[in-house]
Amino acid sequence: MSEKKTLKLKSPSETAEDTPALKKKGRGWEISEKRLDALHERARDMRRHSSPAHKSLAKKFAEADMGRYKFTRHAVVGSAIVDLNCHNLGLAIMIDEDGQDEALAKRRDKSLEAVGIRVERVAASDILENMDEVLQRLTVAMRECIADKKEKARAHAAANPNQHYSRPNRKPAPRRNDY
Repeated sequence: MSEKKTLKLKSPSETAEDTPALKKKGRGWEISEKRLDALHERARDMRRHSSPAHKSLAKKFAEADMGRYKFTRHAVVGSAIVDLNCHNLGLAIMIDEDGQDEALAKRRDKSLEAVGIRVERVAASDILENMDEVLQRLTVAMRECIADKKEKARAHAAANPNQHYSRPNRKPAPRRNDY
């Protein structure tokens, strides 16, 4: 027979040394509540006063049936406001308008990619002139994100063979007879 394995826990003093402290600011990000509230207010204002390119792309996404993948307009992600964000995919779409600061955009893209969010940049002129081409490019990006997520899930399942994931039983509850 094989020996039983027991779980060995570290003492609290050992775990306190090698684990980072919890961030209590900005809903998990290192952002003050005041700054986060200002970002949400700015995003709300941006939703009210969107550019024509943003309005037309958002309309296409609203009309499309994409299942569980929903894009949110002018979403706050960390300390950035992205034009369209799909949380389930980890995909952010940024619309490049004329006169935009490129250095700031690249720095924002790097910070989003550092936390695992893929950034797709689309020129506003392309949206207004070649909508079908832009939608094809975004569809390819969405498929790549889905494939990446599936690959990560397979790798996790292979690395952890003793974990079993089962979906809850979705059968309707039996009806109760009230007499």
